[in-house]
Amino acid sequence: MAKKSMLEREKKRQYLVTKYSEKRLILNKKIKTAKSLEQKLNFHRELQNLPRNSSKVRLHNRCLITGRPKGFFRDFGLSRHVLREMAHECLLPGVIKASW
Repeated sequence: MAKKSMLEREKKRQYLVTKYSEKRLILNKKIKTAKSLEQKLNFHRELQNLPRNSSKVRLHNRCLITGRPKGFFRDFGLSRHVLREMAHECLLPGVIKASW
């Protein structure tokens, strides 16, 4: 199980990303369509004044059950440990143990 503080930090980042996504999108469009270099720099400065954690790049995938950041499977939203346990208990439809 991940530390509570790490999970809360990730929730805060997710909240900030959703809060500022519209504003970031507008500023990025303005930067691309700006005519002069001064305008571009001003829009870029506004973009930099937004919180760092409002950037989508700073989000990290975590297991929905344990909060583990590594060994994450996107298709299921689970870490490899939990995925294996759930597959053995037949809780994931269509997932079978490979044998060859």
